[in-house]
Formats: sequence, C-alpha cells, structure tokens
Amino acid sequence: MRLRRSVIAVMAVLGLALVSACNGDDKGGQADNGLQKVNYLTSFNTFGREAYAYVALDKGYFKDAGFDVKITPGTGTVDVMKLVAGGQADYGIGDFTATVITLGKQKLPVTTVGMIHQRSMAAIMSLEGLGINKPSDLVNKTIGDQPGSTNTVMFPVYANAVHIDPKSVTFLPSPPPALPSLLAAGKVQGIGQFVVGEPLIAKADKKGRKVITLPYGDVLPDLYGNAIITRSDLAKDHPDQVKKFTGALLKGLQDTYDDPAAAAATLKKYVPATDVDVATKELTIMQKYIKPDGFDGPLGEVTLERVQKVIALLEQSKAMPVGSVKPDDVVTMSLAPKS
Repeated sequence: MRLRRSVIAVMAVLGLALVSACNGDDKGGQADNGLQKVNYLTSFNTFGREAYAYVALDKGYFKDAGFDVKITPGTGTVDVMKLVAGGQADYGIGDFTATVITLGKQKLPVTTVGMIHQRSMAAIMSLEGLGINKPSDLVNKTIGDQPGSTNTVMFPVYANAVHIDPKSVTFLPSPPPALPSLLAAGKVQGIGQFVVGEPLIAKADKKGRKVITLPYGDVLPDLYGNAIITRSDLAKDHPDQVKKFTGALLKGLQDTYDDPAAAAATLKKYVPATDVDVATKELTIMQKYIKPDGFDGPLGEVTLERVQKVIALLEQSKAMPVGSVKPDDVVTMSLAPKS
C-alpha cells in the first residue's frame, strides 16, 4: 500500500511538473492572460466534497481575484502537504488533525490559512446487521481502512472519548476504493470513512441496508476538518495573494453550501464521471460540517483557542510528542478568516 501511495504521489508530482512545463512557467508565474498561475490540489480525488473549488473556477472567482488556477486531484493529506512543501503545488486541502500530527513528527514548510470544515468529518461506518450500532459495539470488531488515514490515526483519541480500549478493535489495511465493497460483502464489520461517504456506501450495498455512522466529531467537537494549506514562504512573503486566493475559494464554498445540487452539476461539467446524485448527497451532508449548529463565525474561521485545544488533545492521546508543535507552527493566524 505504501508503494502504491508513493507511486501515486510521484505521478502527481510529474503531472504538476508537466503542467508547468507546458505552460512555459514554474511555481506561480504569469499566464498568457496576465493572471497569476496557481496549482491547487484537492484533498483526495474529485469526489463531491471537492466541488467548491470547481465552483470557484466556474464562476470566475479565481479569475476575478487575479488567478489562473489549475486544479489537480490530491492523494491524501500527507502527500498534499509534501507536494505543497516541495513547490509542486501552491495550495492544497488536507485534514487539519493529520496536518498537525504530521508537523509534530517532521518539519515541512507548510501552514494552514483557513478551514473548510469547522468540525471533523472522520467517522467509522457500518451497515445494519453487521453488529455495530453504537460506539461500544466496536469492541472486538474488524475495521477496514487505509493505513495512516485520519480515521485510523485518530481512533485512539475517539476510543478514549467513548470509553473503549482502542486495542480491542482491529484495523485491517485496505485501499480506499475497496472499502465500500468490503463492507457490503461483510468482510469487515466497519470501515474508516468521512461522513460524506455515506451515499457511496449505500450505493455499493445492493441489499439496501441502513448505513450506520459513528462520527468522531460527535464526541470530539473541537477537532477541525479539512483545512486550506500553503507554503510557509508564500504566506510570509505574499500575504495579499494568499488572502485573495483563500477568499475566492471560500466564495466557491459558500455557493456550494447554499446550493449543493448546483455545485454537483458544476463538478460534473469538469469531471464527467461524477454521479450528480451521490455528489449532491455528499455536499448536503457536508453543510453541517462547514457551518455546524451554533457556529456564527465567518466561513473558514480559525481560532487560536481551538488550535491550542487540538494540539493539547493530540499530545494527551500520544498521537505526537508533547511540545513538538505550537499554534504558530501549524497556522498563520494573521491570514485566517476571523470574527
């Protein structure tokens, strides 16, 4: 699996490099239309949850802000971080928890400049009849998930919060595309998945069973979900550019929040293989993670208090060494939207 992910990451690097070469430029020069060229990575592939970037592109928000944006499918948080750090991409999307844990273990020149989700979308999912209906049912069950995924990395924290022994649950290494079919076939009792994956799981199960979702965010409300990341030098040397790009992306996110169906249709325009019905359902589920109940801050908001809580929680759970990161190491607060 590691080899496969490495190959995917290398292919992504080569693809981005080829794009730059074909455009006769590298690392964010000017396009022939006079706009600033930007390479952007989605968090993972081009599922419905990534539609907001395509909405910003389609509605001209990037162009209005002065950017000629190339959107490339990402291959997971850590790979996105490495590509941004290496200059093969200027901006990308990654799970904030995974970003903090990674920066706690290795120093990469990346920083967070805004949040897509105000609450973590990580979850364990199952199907009716497989023996998982509540957190305590996870004991002695087998969960399929990609090694190193946010769901797996954060499971000990979730297990402690729901008062079960994390060692009582077995995680079976499984590639992401195979997870819904593994669950439908009953080869595992649950899978690690973002909550928006529910429509995909329902579609994969030909028996029409109810999807059971155990969201981490229900018991760990301080955890953020996906974040906007960029290179540290870009944030330091070109803060105005970062603010403009983030603002344009968040306009696309707002429109996606307001009209999931229209956003799904826009995604299909750029990614023809998109199942509009599934994408619409994903984006509808995502609404309450973009703006959870009680949230009254600006879209994309990051607060120092919550970042401190996340770091403390990860240190307490031994997900990373104590003192390995400070808030300034993971977020550029001056660039993040705030009340």
